[in-house]
Amino acid sequence: MELMTSFFNICYLRQLFLRLNTYMGLFIKSIKGLIQTEEEPKLKVCGRNMSILNTISDAYLIIENGLIVDFGTMKDLENKQNKSAFNPEEIIDASGRFVFPSFCDSHTHLVYAGSRETEFADKIRGLSYEEIAKRGGGILNSAKKLHETSEDELFNQSIVRINEIISLGTGAVEIKSGYGLTLTDELKMLRVIKRIKNSCPLEIRSTFLGAHAVPLEYKNDREKYVDLVINEMIPVVASEELADYIDVFCDHGFFTPEDTERILMAGMKYGLRAKLHANELDYSGGVQVGVKYNALSVDHLEHSGDSEIEALRGSETMPTLLPGSALFLDLPDPPARKMIDAGLPVALASDYNPGSSPSGNMKLIMSLGCIKLKMVPEEVINAVTINSAYAMGISETHGSIARGKVANVFITKEIPSYEFMPYAFGSNLIETVILKGKVI
Repeated sequence: MELMTSFFNICYLRQLFLRLNTYMGLFIKSIKGLIQTEEEPKLKVCGRNMSILNTISDAYLIIENGLIVDFGTMKDLENKQNKSAFNPEEIIDASGRFVFPSFCDSHTHLVYAGSRETEFADKIRGLSYEEIAKRGGGILNSAKKLHETSEDELFNQSIVRINEIISLGTGAVEIKSGYGLTLTDELKMLRVIKRIKNSCPLEIRSTFLGAHAVPLEYKNDREKYVDLVINEMIPVVASEELADYIDVFCDHGFFTPEDTERILMAGMKYGLRAKLHANELDYSGGVQVGVKYNALSVDHLEHSGDSEIEALRGSETMPTLLPGSALFLDLPDPPARKMIDAGLPVALASDYNPGSSPSGNMKLIMSLGCIKLKMVPEEVINAVTINSAYAMGISETHGSIARGKVANVFITKEIPSYEFMPYAFGSNLIETVILKGKVI
């Protein structure tokens, strides 16, 4: 009887589609919950509105030519049967399942060579991040490994990580350079990122981070290295159109606010908008510099207080928190609750990198947002979708379920509620990934 009922339902739907004007696409039906829907798309969500999450129960989603063309309740669809139509190439029954917009991971360093688990052991033995860096570890260790790795091998290692994050629900990712620290090796990284852009279905943004650390040969003359970044690296990166954004590690022991201003001004001359590492290790002044230069985002922010929050208030800069990095390095948690209560938007990202956050699992980042940062589930969902899309400069096309947006979504396994996603922090709950309208 169940088989006959199922067969009847399929036949009914196909007859419904054929009665209407037709187009080809993907139809997801009987969705238990369609998450982050927007009739009037927003660029970002701020303050108390972050606790609001639009959802539709018993929903459908229609995708054509890689775009979202319609959504609503199954009952709405029945009422539309004589007004519009579609003949999908594929039908997915999402009964008992939720459909989310794909995660947007707005801060990663996932193009790197090798790994740094020995430093992980050093941290357990009590060495600090700065102490490891002074011994030639940290970023300089990754720079050495990258220098010794060919472009093809770097690409092959990075594609493995790309496929990993796709399977974990990420549909858009920002990738930084910064493990080169020479013109040749920074270009190698950026060319690998460009190859990834051209060979995978993810939406990718590239960021030039030549000022990620001071190479050993410039240890006693940091300004000379800043000159190298400004006068040699930036012009070539821009001429080859290898980067969308520019970044600086503005923090204690790395680059000063004055260094950062010089580099950002040089980048602006070539059309590179800022995305900034700021206030991870100390109250560095990086947030204020980022706001001054209209940075798209300022990221980390473990050391942020009233002056940083006031600087961000009313700006176009997205505070982006990286709880995976804070957890891994045992740093203070950034004040997410205080930021949201002050009316700010907040984005969350993975900081996927070999030294301080060796994971690109955005579902885990959601869980850390709830557990460590005291954000409610609705806030973390907004933080890893629409707000993180804003922090990549793509919230007009990604980050929510809205007509005309790119059809990057995932379907969960059968779960009781959307709150179950951050709650079940150790479980892989993603069943089907759809990028640009195609099932992956």
